[in-house]
Amino acid sequence: MNELLQNFIESLREELRQYGELLALLELQQTQVVRRLADELLATVTAVNVQGEAIQVARREREQRQREVARSLDLPDEVRIADLIAAMPEVCRPLASALVEENNHLLGRVRQRARQNHVLLTRSVELMQQFINSFCGVGVPTYKGTGLVAPPPVLGRPIYEAVG
Repeated sequence: MNELLQNFIESLREELRQYGELLALLELQQTQVVRRLADELLATVTAVNVQGEAIQVARREREQRQREVARSLDLPDEVRIADLIAAMPEVCRPLASALVEENNHLLGRVRQRARQNHVLLTRSVELMQQFINSFCGVGVPTYKGTGLVAPPPVLGRPIYEAVG
């Protein structure tokens, strides 16, 4: 029983460490977006994806350890973590509770930072699209030799061509 609890506590610590690493990457990503460091940003996006996979591994490990502790306490496998902690020996409860609380807090911060980065990246893409459109003349008025505005160029075939 003691080893199962130690493994569970260690898995909570590992999950917390992985969330912390992801938060650090997301903060770096935000800095890179604001400073327009495109090359570095590409590497960070890859690192964020790899870290997301590491979190999934840590989470699955913690869930497995949680089920093992639940079984050892004669609780159902899918017991809520709060109920699991309440059934643990008194000496283990404060540490387990603190780790669960910190994991939840850090997960909230990761979600918030990810949403912020999503907004920043979306806005950056919109601005780049506007730049490309203006550079390529899409939607930008051009002028004829007479000084009148030329009609916009026809882009491809229309979806519907009337016969008349």
